Amino acid sequence: MLYYLFDFLDKQTSLPGAGVFKYISFRAFSATLLSLLIGAIFGRQLINLLKRFQVREKSRELGLPGEDIKQGTPTMGGLIIILSVILPTLLFAKLDNVYIVLLIITTLWLGTIGFLDDYTKLIQKKSNWLVGDRGIKGKFKVAGQIGIGLIVGLTLYFNDGVLVRQYQNPNTGAYNSSVVADRYEDLKSTVTTIPFFKNNELNYHDLFFFVPDSLMWLFYVLIVIFIITAVSNGANITDGIDGLAAGSSAIIGTTLGIFAYVSGNTVFASYLNIMYLPNMGELVIFCAAFTGACVGFLWYNSYPAQVFMGDTGSLALGGVIAVLALSMRKELLIPILCGIFLVENLSVILQVGYFKYTKRKYGEGRRIFRMAPLHHHYQKGGYHEAKIVTRFWIIGIMLAILTLITLKLR
Repeated sequence: MLYYLFDFLDKQTSLPGAGVFKYISFRAFSATLLSLLIGAIFGRQLINLLKRFQVREKSRELGLPGEDIKQGTPTMGGLIIILSVILPTLLFAKLDNVYIVLLIITTLWLGTIGFLDDYTKLIQKKSNWLVGDRGIKGKFKVAGQIGIGLIVGLTLYFNDGVLVRQYQNPNTGAYNSSVVADRYEDLKSTVTTIPFFKNNELNYHDLFFFVPDSLMWLFYVLIVIFIITAVSNGANITDGIDGLAAGSSAIIGTTLGIFAYVSGNTVFASYLNIMYLPNMGELVIFCAAFTGACVGFLWYNSYPAQVFMGDTGSLALGGVIAVLALSMRKELLIPILCGIFLVENLSVILQVGYFKYTKRKYGEGRRIFRMAPLHHHYQKGGYHEAKIVTRFWIIGIMLAILTLITLKLR
């Protein structure tokens, strides 16, 4: 909103300094600062409100150290993150940008699903068709994730604002998104990025060559649904100890902000020989607000946590990360960039699968890890959760650097 106000003032009154709002870098830094302030200032007010209404964590007895201390800690703190993301985005981003609209919808959609899940955990008396032993039944949460996946997939495939700049190779006459030339067109495309390959472009039309063009949208939407569901569940599983999910998401958000900046800038896209994506630069503002919100939330969520984000925050964080990666055509980098989420997810899948297999074969279930997800395995091994979180953050930073290296290493 402020962008349009100062753009009007700059054109109509020539107000000194109004033109600075044209710069993405200025608006991104402003969004970061505001999101940090919202988290730090209003976070305390929200925590007091949650305490007043007895919105407190009901910890399960898992035999983990420090478990009794966490009992009664306010939850649903993800509301702080959502407010810290949405408000700066509304103030500093261009609200007619399709990617910004899509991410605002994603944040609110998945945040609402998480909020309902957290709320039902507090008020549930007995199980029914909607509510199970631990909040909303899984199939309804998955249905909600599929719903936002449909919206995102269909928008990215059909919306006229989602384009890739294709340059004409002067030698061959063919169009390519990373060979810079004087002649170009901004076209609809399902091209994405393959990391570490010199010719690092993959078109889903070529991958699913056996699919008629009239049905290609369906396969693309299915891919989008799978990615959003997997990443949002991965973030949800990772949110098990103080600061792990918020800190990991801040690292990922910063990295995606860099990708958005270089992909939306013709000079950097040309230098790095990567695809230029029109309208992508505005996502830098959203990524800045996202990172600031995660860091601001850590003020109260770092060990010992004064508030937990709950599903309200974790589902929204994972879904936003997935949609950001899909919008930037970097979804194939998710296994590297979101390696923490991936490993946490896999640890649960392997643990459950191996337990069921050995129970059928030997009559007694056996485990690979002391406890899943993986962070609980290390807790059971005697590591303090603050040390576990710090080391996971270090690994997350290393994975982020490796992801950025793919811009040139191919």
